[in-house]
Amino acid sequence: MHRRNFLQLTALSSVVIGTGCMTDNREAKQNISAVIKPVVISTWDHGLPANAEAWKILGNNGSALDAVEAGVRITEADPKVDSVGYGGLPDRDGRVTLDAAIMDHNSRCGAVACLEHIMHPISVARLVMDKTPHWLLVGEGALQFALDNGFKKENLLTDQAKAAWEKWLEKKEYKPRINAENHDTIGMLALDNSGKLAGACTTSGLAYKMHGRVGDSPIVGGGLFVDGDVGAATATGLGESIVRIAAAHLIVELMRQRNSPEQACKLAVERLIQKNPNYKDIQVGFLAINLQGQTGAYALQKGFTYALHTPQGNQLMDAPYLVQ
Repeated sequence: MHRRNFLQLTALSSVVIGTGCMTDNREAKQNISAVIKPVVISTWDHGLPANAEAWKILGNNGSALDAVEAGVRITEADPKVDSVGYGGLPDRDGRVTLDAAIMDHNSRCGAVACLEHIMHPISVARLVMDKTPHWLLVGEGALQFALDNGFKKENLLTDQAKAAWEKWLEKKEYKPRINAENHDTIGMLALDNSGKLAGACTTSGLAYKMHGRVGDSPIVGGGLFVDGDVGAATATGLGESIVRIAAAHLIVELMRQRNSPEQACKLAVERLIQKNPNYKDIQVGFLAINLQGQTGAYALQKGFTYALHTPQGNQLMDAPYLVQ
């Protein structure tokens, strides 16, 4: 049995992983009765420690919103992850700029873009949502807001990231890297014991991008969208292709039309192919969750993994993909 089928089974029927019974979530989407909660799902293998941190809150009846913020902060502070937060690869001018967004079950949202010197942009985004009448702050304005609210200004360019940038400079090829080695945004979605959803997404963006470039991660409806009446979705990959279809919003609307999370993600991948003729040169992956705790994922190409934490445990999963 494939690992993702374990996940689908758990989310649909509360059967403990390993019973050997398989269920197709698309066939069962009309007859979901059991609700699995809490649940947290996140992108890539660094989602495992992020999920574990989020579970400390979810497992103690905490809120999904607090959980997703705490979870992705683990990845933001990890210098070994070169496309999120501290340790993120810089733009072509050697500056580490960060983007992040957070959203709750009431569709309240906050985001920051092109933020420098702050290790935890997701927490700045949370404050934008909680303390201002705005949803997005960028650049110097975002930095000043963070400093005014007690965040510490830090050097986010690690020695490892600096060395990689200097090696890239030797080629004198000012072209942002968009291949499959640079797509490890972390997006996280959670459903808590009260039945409320939340999501977070945070990244340092494309390595060696033009200074000022912003991808899909801080764009509500692009890299993240939450509707407390339906579900939530997040994206990872080349932001320029993701925003062309407003991917996260599209996936939630497809779930509103009674598609399962996996099927909604697959349909979004198909839509992306229609809008991106060069789709074979990019990597994109989508995650989704609905109000029943049913989860799903789909990728454009092979290689997208995601982490899922249910009451049965925390696992790394392989996403199905469309292009062979």
